[in-house]
Amino acid sequence: MNRPAPDPAPVSVLFVCLGNICRSPLAEGVFRHRVEQAELTAFFRIDSAGTGGWHVGDPPDPRSSATAASRGVSLDGQRARRVDPEDFGRFDWIVAMDRANLRDLERLRGRIAGAAAELVLLRDFDPEPGDGEVPDPYYGGPDGFDRVFDLVDRSTAALLAHLDPTR
Repeated sequence: MNRPAPDPAPVSVLFVCLGNICRSPLAEGVFRHRVEQAELTAFFRIDSAGTGGWHVGDPPDPRSSATAASRGVSLDGQRARRVDPEDFGRFDWIVAMDRANLRDLERLRGRIAGAAAELVLLRDFDPEPGDGEVPDPYYGGPDGFDRVFDLVDRSTAALLAHLDPTR
C-alpha cells in the first residue's frame, strides 16, 4: 500500500487513566495495533500515563495483558508512568478514560502556561457512547476486562478515523 510521506510532526496521542496499568495501557496498545495495521506508524506518537503515581514503573495489569493478547494485541514493553505537566505541550491529544481523570487533567492543565493539548474522553469517539466512560475493571473479574477491551477497540477505531492524516 502506498502512503504519502509523513508530515515531519506526527500526531501525538496520550491515553490516561488513574494508575496506568489497566485502561490506558490497553488503549495505547489497541490504538498502536490499529495504527500499525493501517501502516500509519510514521504518522503517530502514542503513549499512556496515569493521573496517580502508585504503579510507576510497573507493567500493565496481567488481566489487561491477557485480554489484549487473546485479541491479538501486545502490551509488551509498556511501563506505568504518571502524567507530567510537560505532556500538555508534548501531546496534541490527551485522551481520558473517565470524567474523574478528565477533571484532574483539566485542573492540571489550568496551571500550565501554553498547554495546547486537546483534552477529550475516549468515548467521545465511540459510535455507541453509553455513559461516555471506560469503566475501571481493576476490582472486578475477567469479564470487566473483556468489556473494557470492546469499548476501547470500538472507540480507538473511531479515533483513528478522526485523526488519520492521510484522509
